[in-house]
This record gives sequence, C-alpha cells and structure tokens, in this order.
Amino acid sequence: MSSKKVTSITPKSENMTQWYTDVCVKAELMDYATTKGFIVYRPDGYALWEGIKDYFDKRIKALGVRNVYLPCLIPVPLLKKEAELVAGFAPECAVVTRGGNKQLAEEMVVRPTSETLFCDHFKNIVHSYNDLPVLYNQWCSVVRWEKTTRPFL
Repeated sequence: MSSKKVTSITPKSENMTQWYTDVCVKAELMDYATTKGFIVYRPDGYALWEGIKDYFDKRIKALGVRNVYLPCLIPVPLLKKEAELVAGFAPECAVVTRGGNKQLAEEMVVRPTSETLFCDHFKNIVHSYNDLPVLYNQWCSVVRWEKTTRPFL
C-alpha cells in the first residue's frame, strides 16, 4: 500500500460517488485505463476483489450454485430479441464488425450483460420443470460505454 495521504475520509453527501472513486484511486486500488470505460485494478485492488470473490464463491457453492462461463461476444440479432436490454444498452455497447481482415457476417456486441446469453443457453437445457432449478453463477467482465465507470461495482 502506498503512503499517499488521503485528504478526507468523510464523504460529502452531495457527491458520494466521486468521493468513493477518489478513495479508490488515492488508495492505489485502481486507475482508469487509457481507453475510456476501462479500469486497471492494481495489486491491492485485485487482492481485494479476489477476497470478495472467494468469500461469495464459497457461500454460493454451499447452496449448490455452479460456476459457468459464457462467451464475451453476443450476436446483435440475439441481443435485439431482448427489447428491454437493447433499449437500455444500445448506446453503451461496443460493437465488433471485423474478425482479422474479414467483415463479420453479423455484428457482435461485447457483452454489456449476460441475461441474453443465459436465456439462449437455458432454452437448450431446460425442457421441463424436472430440469429446474438451474443454479449458475458467472464471474466475468462486461463492457459498457457508460458516462462514468465505477470501480468494483
């Protein structure tokens, strides 16, 4: 941990979110990357994340939840099936149109959320109530071009 002095540990109620981010930066838990919307988690910040993840991972596994990992790219037509998600995420999505030197047959969105992918997967594995419950968890990154990206949230 750095010996940088944090000037105030008391948040001003009118700007709690900025205070939170300032504390994370001054404590050297994270920095904002050159690419807008991306965060570099520094060693102490990543250790903090690992502790949170390990704690919750043990708790949810004790309940029968299993970890899965879904693709980081979502075909745009699949995302559009979720009209609510498209309305909420369309302006914040990163769209991939090329793979190498070739134009993709369909545009892909870098995962802004995983609901669409889970629904698409569940239609293939849940055929009746006998297949329930499905207890899945996914630890993953999402990409959204939000106004301000907040660390650890």
